[in-house]
Amino acid sequence: MSLFTGTTSYYRQFRPGIPEDVAAALDRAASTRTDGPRRLLDLGTGTGLVAEALLDRFGDIIAVDNDADMLAAAESALRPQLPEGSSLSLVQSTAEDFTPPAGWQAELVTICRAFHWLDQAAVLTLLDEQVAPDGVVAIFGDNSFWVAGSPWKEAVRDVVKSFLGEERRAGAGTFQHHNRPYSEIMEESPFNEVEEVRVPVHRTWTAESILGYLYSTSFAAPHLFGDRLKEFEAAVKNRLTDFSASDIFPEENEFLIRLGRRGRK
Repeated sequence: MSLFTGTTSYYRQFRPGIPEDVAAALDRAASTRTDGPRRLLDLGTGTGLVAEALLDRFGDIIAVDNDADMLAAAESALRPQLPEGSSLSLVQSTAEDFTPPAGWQAELVTICRAFHWLDQAAVLTLLDEQVAPDGVVAIFGDNSFWVAGSPWKEAVRDVVKSFLGEERRAGAGTFQHHNRPYSEIMEESPFNEVEEVRVPVHRTWTAESILGYLYSTSFAAPHLFGDRLKEFEAAVKNRLTDFSASDIFPEENEFLIRLGRRGRK
């Protein structure tokens, strides 16, 4: 069973997409090509949210994920939007096992909301062969609901804990924390010149979208609740009434983008 079993439809509908300001920052960071379209490698693509945000900026995209259901959702969403003349390949593989076509190297590699699942040092080492000489690796994401940033999110997290336990779940197991800063890990890799870019984002949620987001995660996937799912939904909705009478819940978040380029050896 995948960590994200049963979450795909929620992931596509309720996971926040990649803001235009984040897409623009990634676009600026990537090098240009004079001999063909720019190449993007998106690792841990999920339902294709990063690739979707960059479809008009990269003409040759490979998106990789090990979950077949996620890739099917990405195919359905992205293929109809693909600009004429562009190439999109969706590959079922882990990041650790992925090998691009011979001679194919990316101007930009993106790993969004997924680096914590990877063998980090191994993947960064493998990317040395998969990234163009002047290419960049971007590891980025915004804060999960598990990292409470407001009273209403703290309350939602407490409800999740009351049903599933104090430890953050990761499917059938528990989440293994990575305490080292990602920039520090990158500095020990071939991509050791690291720049950090922060992009603030404001969102507005409803009880329905909050539940949909939770059901897209590995720590609150629907199957984890068993026959208590409806009870959990009622508990979340009831708790949220303490924070809004109009079913509007504002969120201040930010994307932290770590851009790694080859530098000193």
